Amino acid sequence: MAFTPSRRSLLAAATLLPLASAAILRAAEPDLSALRDITGDAVPIGPAERADRLARAQSLMKAAGIGAILVEPGSSLIYFTGVRWGRSERLTAAVIPVEGQPCIVTPFFEEPSVRQTLAVPAEVRVWQEDEDPLRTVAGFLRDRQLAGRPVGIEESVRYFVSDGLARALGHARLVSANPVVRGCRMIKTPAEIALMQRATDVTIAAYRWLHPRVEPGMTGGEIAALMNAATRKLGGDPEFALALIGPAAALPHGSREVHRVTPGEILLMDCGCTVQGYQSDVSRTWVPQGRASKAQRDVWDLVARGQQTALAAARLGAPAGSVDDAVRALYQRAGYGPGYRLPGLSHRTGHGIGMDGHEPVNLVHGETTPLAAGMCFSDEPGLYLPGRFGVRLEDCFHMTGEGPRWFSTPPTSIDAPV
Repeated sequence: MAFTPSRRSLLAAATLLPLASAAILRAAEPDLSALRDITGDAVPIGPAERADRLARAQSLMKAAGIGAILVEPGSSLIYFTGVRWGRSERLTAAVIPVEGQPCIVTPFFEEPSVRQTLAVPAEVRVWQEDEDPLRTVAGFLRDRQLAGRPVGIEESVRYFVSDGLARALGHARLVSANPVVRGCRMIKTPAEIALMQRATDVTIAAYRWLHPRVEPGMTGGEIAALMNAATRKLGGDPEFALALIGPAAALPHGSREVHRVTPGEILLMDCGCTVQGYQSDVSRTWVPQGRASKAQRDVWDLVARGQQTALAAARLGAPAGSVDDAVRALYQRAGYGPGYRLPGLSHRTGHGIGMDGHEPVNLVHGETTPLAAGMCFSDEPGLYLPGRFGVRLEDCFHMTGEGPRWFSTPPTSIDAPV
């Protein structure tokens, strides 16, 4: 469940307790000498695969009757063109036509910088500060004789862009580009899966390093800082590290209150990183000081069953929502819910994952998209008991021709979470 928690000032926290001061020092300057970079041989996405992506997109455009798609900066722009750029009021975008090379539209003074990450053969058209960039987009479409055909708009494109294009083209028909973009990105290739596997390997290795170093008095922020430090040393780029202690673990994305590691209290962690732009997402729950109580152990064991129930329901061709339904049926028989009610599982069983931590589609009730080889998901059917504690175990899997396969192996006991 990818999430980026807020960070409290370590300096402010240091004034609270001498014990906390020592923990902050360890988090700020941990001994990472036992760790090494394990990503050195990770293979980035190459030119041949990017060419295949464009060919696949154009094939899907033909099938959907779309003349071109418009993509703004973000993961989809990187996916298709390699261009890494930020969004601002100055438009940079890619126009991918149904035939021929794509076009990158960008401000004149940004062109040299944009070209630095452009990874596919493409035309580049620039616009000046006193010009309308959507007229530049429209001009490219007219030159390619596509102005009269439907233009697909990638789902994250901002309104002023799509509205401006509609005005520049006149009677253009703007449609969703989901059949094209999702049709490509939802099905991961072996190269993509290999990068997600490496990112997961980093996160698991960081957990293993961290596990024996969680001490009484540490806050969630201090634990997260240690996790991120280990992740960097192992070669990953940290995306998020959430550490929830005791009652805060009953809130899936945490609390503003500061909780400290206390004997007998649950610690729920949700962490992930990227390797070459592809993500991991792994959650673990354990009792770092003392032994788990019967109540904690019972809930943990049921969540572990929930994970396996979800995996068993992830059959090729099955609706994605049926995975969520299978878990909720298990939990309801155990007295939780029904549905999304608490105490119980208040969020979906899983989400798609790839270049983004959350991608279509989700393992959620009512989702009818059939599961297919190459799709990747989180499996995280947590249970949350308000005011007491929560348990979440999260491992991601990818669909193969033989069914689902884990990126990371789920733990089998609260006593051995990593």
